[in-house]
Amino acid sequence: MDDMLKDFVVEALDLATNVEEHLLSLERHPNDTDTLNALFRSFHTIKGGAGFMNLPAIVSACHLTENLFDGLRTGKVPVTPTAIEAGLQASGFVGDQLKQLANGAAPETLPAMPDALKDILTQAIEGKAAAAVAAAPAEAPQAAPATAAPAAATLPGGELDWEALYRAVVPAGTLPAPQAPAAPAAATVTPIAKAATEEGAKPVIAQVKEDTIRIDAVKLDALLEVAGESVQAANQAAVLLEKLAQFKFEGQAAALMSTLAETLARASRYSTELQRATLSTRMQPVGRLFQKFPRLVRELAKDLGKDVDLVIEGAETEVDRVVVDSLYDPLVHMLRNALDHGIETADERAATPKAAKATIRLKAWQEGSSVMIEVSDDGKGMDPDRLRTKALSKGLIGDNAAQTKEEALQLIFLPGFSTKEVASSVSGRGVGMDVVKTAVEKHRGAIRIDSELGEGTRFTIRLPIELSIVPTMLVRTSGALLAMPMAVVQRVVELPEEFSAVGGAPVLRDQGRPLAVRSLAEILGYEPCREKVGIVIAAPHPYILAVEGVDGTADLVIKPLTALAVPGVNGTARSAEGELVLVISLAFLLDGCKIMSNRLAA
Repeated sequence: MDDMLKDFVVEALDLATNVEEHLLSLERHPNDTDTLNALFRSFHTIKGGAGFMNLPAIVSACHLTENLFDGLRTGKVPVTPTAIEAGLQASGFVGDQLKQLANGAAPETLPAMPDALKDILTQAIEGKAAAAVAAAPAEAPQAAPATAAPAAATLPGGELDWEALYRAVVPAGTLPAPQAPAAPAAATVTPIAKAATEEGAKPVIAQVKEDTIRIDAVKLDALLEVAGESVQAANQAAVLLEKLAQFKFEGQAAALMSTLAETLARASRYSTELQRATLSTRMQPVGRLFQKFPRLVRELAKDLGKDVDLVIEGAETEVDRVVVDSLYDPLVHMLRNALDHGIETADERAATPKAAKATIRLKAWQEGSSVMIEVSDDGKGMDPDRLRTKALSKGLIGDNAAQTKEEALQLIFLPGFSTKEVASSVSGRGVGMDVVKTAVEKHRGAIRIDSELGEGTRFTIRLPIELSIVPTMLVRTSGALLAMPMAVVQRVVELPEEFSAVGGAPVLRDQGRPLAVRSLAEILGYEPCREKVGIVIAAPHPYILAVEGVDGTADLVIKPLTALAVPGVNGTARSAEGELVLVISLAFLLDGCKIMSNRLAA
């Protein structure tokens, strides 16, 4: 794909994604003129670029859709379910063609606009206003082959003005007059477009400041890795310098040591700033991900015959790009489960005091060094007894497992678990929630469930905001150095020689509450040692993790374990002294340091 086509595809995909969001908003607020104008502009812009790039199917689809929204915004065509569906189908078709181009398909291999799409767009345009049809041409004009792009066809920020380019290469007299700009921001386009189309006129070239560029994600990831390693090297150098300072230096050697210390401090500061700046370039708002779901929920609810409203909150919350990209499939599974399992049928819901229209809430917020994502519904909730009975019948657990409500709810994460008797196109094949848990824990996150029978269910995902750099507490047990995420560390307490016992298990009273004390050495299978320090873990059920000692805190560059799987450990790092550190999993700590196989064993 050449650079110009690549630029068009990236920009058009952004517009096509926003179109779906605007259409679903328009369905709820038919008289919103701002949304109508935004929809018209989006298709108008995509059509201009597609015409210049000689993509006739996209031009045809956008042209008819542009006519539809021109009729809607002028009041000649009513906002009907057919109009919304036509817009969504057109957006889907355009999006599919753009994705094919993004995946390397040649423009000439793209399929033509299907007749079914043309029919539904025509029906929507006709509506109840014949005048709108008469004013709309039946076929979109085909663009002449592209020659050279006018140098003036640029917008502020250095982006190409596709409409101006399109008009510059299409024979005069074959296009309608340019649309008046619908917003002040679009006004800067008009002089350029006019200059590009006036016969014999020379384009006016304006000096435009470029304040954004596109960078390949692979290059950005490589830069981040180098920045992280530079911080690690600076930290190790600082430790070596501290050890050297224990020796006595005199005269010129002392002066050199002083200069070295100043230089190293400056290098360490700049490497840390470089790392943070690089990390910030990978941060993206979760709204980029969330905006894909309203249409999915709308169409699936329609298929299931349920009336559901998706409420999105906190779309501006930022998280690492890798997390955004990896969360799509897990969230799809969770939304599908909420619609199919959680939300009642219309008859079931009518028998309750709940509103006839169900609500699914998708929410994000920042909490310390973590980003929280919540998927909740006001449906029928989950029955722990039924979950346990189902798991027993499938042979997934033993008779003595999952005795508490919390443990029973966790059963849905077991591979092969499903409460559906008959598989459907939505769920019931025993796949899904185990994939969700695996995907979350792969990125050093954790997921928990809260559910009340008859009231609804809430899934809460906790993920580190930054994947590469994790604030940790360094602890030692049986001589081994380990790190645990600071996100769950509440405080450090001194452990007594002897403990009280409840049911034979050690317990320590902390701030008036009795907390279970668990040995990290015993949990991970290390040799027994004298554990003098306790870490109060801020889990759903708080407890104290006993360790041999605490070595302080550190921001570590975490590398995931790939060659082997160690229960409770999901990565490695290097301390400032260069010592290998095992990183304890956040999910493992939040789950009470229980190994899944032990918890669910017979």
